[in-house]
This record gives sequence, C-alpha cells and structure tokens, in this order.
Amino acid sequence: MKNKIYIFALVLLAVCIISAKSFMEKKQDTFSEKHLNIVLRNIGHQLLLKSGDSTSTVLPIKKINNQTFQIEFQNPFIFGHDDLIELISKNLKINYLPSDYIVNVLNCNKSAVVFGFEMSTKNDNLTPCSGRMQSIGCYVVQIEFLENTSTNIYPYLLLLIPLAFMGYFFSKKILKNEKSTQLPDNEEFISIGSFQFYEQKNVLIHNSELIELTENESKLLKIFAENQNQLVDRERLLKEIWEDKGSIVVGRSLDVLVSKLRKKLINDEGIKIINIHGKGYKMTVE
Repeated sequence: MKNKIYIFALVLLAVCIISAKSFMEKKQDTFSEKHLNIVLRNIGHQLLLKSGDSTSTVLPIKKINNQTFQIEFQNPFIFGHDDLIELISKNLKINYLPSDYIVNVLNCNKSAVVFGFEMSTKNDNLTPCSGRMQSIGCYVVQIEFLENTSTNIYPYLLLLIPLAFMGYFFSKKILKNEKSTQLPDNEEFISIGSFQFYEQKNVLIHNSELIELTENESKLLKIFAENQNQLVDRERLLKEIWEDKGSIVVGRSLDVLVSKLRKKLINDEGIKIINIHGKGYKMTVE
C-alpha cells in the first residue's frame, strides 16, 4: 500500500511540475515578444545613429507573422551593409535571441528587396553584397526568425531534480528497512525503553524502524544506557567522546550532540535526557 502511495505522489508531482512549466512557458512567450520589440527598436535607433540621424524616430515594430517582424523609420536614411549585419548580429546575440534568421531590407515605394542576408548555425552564413553602402532612401528592415527544430532538453532535465530527490528519499527509507531485516536475531543489543540499541552497528530499532546513529551519538547513548537514571558529569562525556581520541571540543558541541540524540529517541515519550545545569546530563527511562 505504501509503495502505491509513493508512486502516486511521484506521478502527481510530475503532473504539477509539467503544468507549472507549461504555464510559465506561456508567460515567457509574452515576455519574449515584448523584449524582442525593444531590441528591434534599439537596432533601428543604432542604425539611424550610424547614418548620422539623431532626431528622427523609429516607428512602432510591425509583426508580420509569428516569425517575421518589421522595423520602419520616420525619414529616409543611408546605411552600410556591414553596419546592418553587425548591428543585428550583435544585438540579437547579447539579448539571447534566436541565432537563425533572414534579414531583408525593402524599398518603401516599390517593396523591392534592396539588400538581404541570412545567419544560420547549421549552414554557412549568407552575406551577399557586403562591404557596400546603400544610398539614401526610405527603407524597412524585415527580420524573419527561422524555426529551430532542435529540442531544448534543459527544462526537462530540471524536472528530474525534484523527482530524483523524492526517489532518493524513498530509496533511502527502503534501504533502511532492508538494513533492519539484515540484523541477526541473536545479535546483542541494549534495551532502552522501547528501543533496541545495536552499539556495534550504530543503529537503533524502534517498531522495526531502523534509525542510524553517528559514531559520537552512539558513544553518547552507550554512556547514558550504562548509567540510566544517573547523573553523568559533563567532563566525563567530553573526555570519552572527544578528548580520548585527540579531538578538540569546540563551543557547545556536547549540547548540540545531546539535542540530536534526543530527536532520535523522540518516539518513546518515557525517555528523557535532562540537563543538570553546571554538572552534566541524566537520561531517565520510565
């Protein structure tokens, strides 16, 4: 039954993440188009500055279709082919916009293509008539972004992170249960309330649940178990846990260790580790 609940939880989490991702992608599409409009207007602005025009304006960007956008200008201007190639390439690159596109410069009156080039990550770039100057005239610049058929796998890899975390968590629980069944029935243990303490393996068993202990937690619990309901001096604990093996005790290391051990024993309300101020600790077992 528990395994079915775990599987259902994983499937539900995956559905939630995918739904959230789909929603975010829709929001991102809206943001990207607004961002693209600003980038294209900036290209038009820089193109006018290159031609020596710092007063006329770039008209609103026109969307021809989902892939094609058009930059229009208030007044005629002159431009160099290389300048246009560099301006568009640089602005699209630094703003992380698509790198595959076709640019056509049209004559406003005749709607004829007076200059064009193509940038592609798959094929060689096509830049005919580069190195020339275009005479003054009324022009519009069309940029068509080519569809990229390759799939961006990174968002899907990100989906695996929470799934991997949950998988790790559940596998760890299963591994703990398996480890508990591996303990021999005749192996010696110390009874502490409703717990079985396996000192050599640094583990506690409570109602078939295995609870792992660190080496220092195990040392501390052994001292308490051998002195149940008795005060154990703080100096003795520091000596036997750290000082005897040459370790330096830092700050409140003992208090932190006791706090961690309390959490491991929380399933039995009859077990209490009491701090006797200025003297040490006492573990009482009812």
